[in-house]
Amino acid sequence: MSFTWSSDDHKAVVSQPGQKRSRGDAGNKVTVVLGAQWGDEGKGKVVDLLATEADVVCRCQGGNNAGHTVVVDGKEYDFHLLPSGIINTKSTSLIGNGVVIHLPGLFEEGDKNEKKGLKGWEKRLIVSDRAHLVFDFHQVVDGLQETERQAQEGKTIGTTKKGIGPAYSSKASRTGLRVCDLLGDFKDFSTRFKNLVRQYQSMYPALKVDAEDQLKKLKEYAERLRPMVRDGVYYMHEALHGSPKNILVEGANAALLDIDFGTYPFVTSSNCTVGGACTGLGIPPANIGDVFGVSKAYTTRVGIGAFPTEQLNAVGELLQTRGHEVGVTTGRKRRCGWLDLVIVRYAHMINGFTAIALTKLDILDVLDEIKVGVAYKLNGKRIPHFPANMDVLQKVEVEYETFPGWKTDTSAARKWNDLPVKAQNYIRFVENHIGVPIKWVGVGKSRECMIQMF
Repeated sequence: MSFTWSSDDHKAVVSQPGQKRSRGDAGNKVTVVLGAQWGDEGKGKVVDLLATEADVVCRCQGGNNAGHTVVVDGKEYDFHLLPSGIINTKSTSLIGNGVVIHLPGLFEEGDKNEKKGLKGWEKRLIVSDRAHLVFDFHQVVDGLQETERQAQEGKTIGTTKKGIGPAYSSKASRTGLRVCDLLGDFKDFSTRFKNLVRQYQSMYPALKVDAEDQLKKLKEYAERLRPMVRDGVYYMHEALHGSPKNILVEGANAALLDIDFGTYPFVTSSNCTVGGACTGLGIPPANIGDVFGVSKAYTTRVGIGAFPTEQLNAVGELLQTRGHEVGVTTGRKRRCGWLDLVIVRYAHMINGFTAIALTKLDILDVLDEIKVGVAYKLNGKRIPHFPANMDVLQKVEVEYETFPGWKTDTSAARKWNDLPVKAQNYIRFVENHIGVPIKWVGVGKSRECMIQMF
C-alpha cells in the first residue's frame, strides 16, 4: 500500500489498498524493513506482521551476527540467518548474495527452531549461489582480531565474534569463497580453501585449522544445501516481473551500524541501509517501494561506541530490566537511554522512510517523566548534521524535550484510542519531529501487540 503524508493533520492518506502490490512499469515493488537505530529495534515483529501476506521474504546483508526474536502463538523463535518470514508456510524465504553464510550456524538454527514447531523450513528456503561463506576459522580470526585491538589500542570494537568482518574482508580482497564454489568442483574449492587458510595463518600465526576435517564437514553441508541453491539474480528478476507478488526485504543490523553511515568503526561490515537491498539481492532501485523504519520508543545499543542519550543511572537500569534488553545473538546486556531523534532523522535522510514502526512503548509505562533527544550541541551551538567523527560525537551535548509519563499499563492496548492521551502526545511528537508517519506502535512481544495506525 502507498500513502502520502500530511503534516497538518498527522494522517497518512492511503491509496491502492489491497494485500498484493500492483505491478508498475518496473514490475513488482518490494517493501523494505530497516532498523533506524543501532539494531535490536524489533524488526522481526514488523517483518512477521508483513510476512503473513508476503509471497517472498528476503535477507539482503549481514550474517548470523543479527538476531530477530519472533513470538507466534506463544512460541518464541530466534532467527539469525533465516528470514523471519520462514514461519509463513505459504511464502518463500531467500538468503541473498549480500549475506555471508556460516553453514553450521544455518543448519543448527533451522534444526533448533524445527524442534519448536518450524516444520518444512528447508523446502521454503532459497539460497543465492553468489552468497559468500563464513568458515569456522573466520570466527576464530574475529576473536584474534579483537584480542589484538585490545593489546594495541586498549579497546575492542565489540564484534559478535561470528566471523562476519573477516568473511567480508575475504570477499573484498577477492579471496573469498561462495556457495557456487562449494557446489562446483570440490577439488578446486579445497585448493582455494587451503590457500585462504594459509593466508590467514600468515597473518595470525596462532591460528590452528584442521583443513581436512573442515573440508569433510563442508562437503556434507554442501549436499544438504544443494537443493536450496538458486541463481538469486534470476530468481529475483522472475519474482519482480512475473505475476503480481508481495515481496518483503528484511534488513539485519541497522542504520547506525552501516559500514559507511554508522558510528564507524563501531559498526558492522555490510550496508544495512536501503542501498543494501539493491546490491544484496540484485534488484534495481526502481523496484523499491515502501521503506519502513523501525525504532524503539527509547534507544539501545550493544557493545562499544558513542551513545549520546545513554543513561548510566536508574533510568537506564529500569529500561534494561523492563525491556529485557539482552542481545539475541550475544547474550550481552544492551546499553539503554532516551529516544534519540537526531539518529532517527539521520537514518531517514539515508533511507527515505515512508513510515515508521515505534516499538516497546509499554516499557515506558512506569516512568514519571520521559525525555526525547531532539538536537546535538557542540560548544554550546546546535549542529545540523550527525557527526562522522566519533571523538566529536562523544563530546556532543544533547538537547531534550521532556514529557510527563502516562503511568498506565498500555500492554493491553490494541488500537490508537486504547492508548492514554499522554502516550498519544508522545507518539505524535516523535512523528512530527521526524516528519514521517508512525504506522505501527508496539506494546508487547507478540504479533497481536502491534497497534496498526492506518
